[in-house]
Amino acid sequence: MGKTQKGWRVDDEIAELATARAKDRGMSVGDYIAALVREDVGGLRQRGLDAARRFLDEHQRVFDEAEDADRPSSGAHAA
Repeated sequence: MGKTQKGWRVDDEIAELATARAKDRGMSVGDYIAALVREDVGGLRQRGLDAARRFLDEHQRVFDEAEDADRPSSGAHAA
């Protein structure tokens, strides 16, 4: 995978914290930031799936009723 060099601007305090955390983890700052982004994206996906699950848990009845309304009734029919 190729790498792209970017020039980001952050507060001095954030730059110092990022540098210190990267050093603590034995990583370059670039690798540390990449790890944070991957963790954030993975977490975002999981939060989205969790939200979809909660939505379906709360509203499944509505979908079931709509599906039942589309099914032909199983009673006697006039010929």
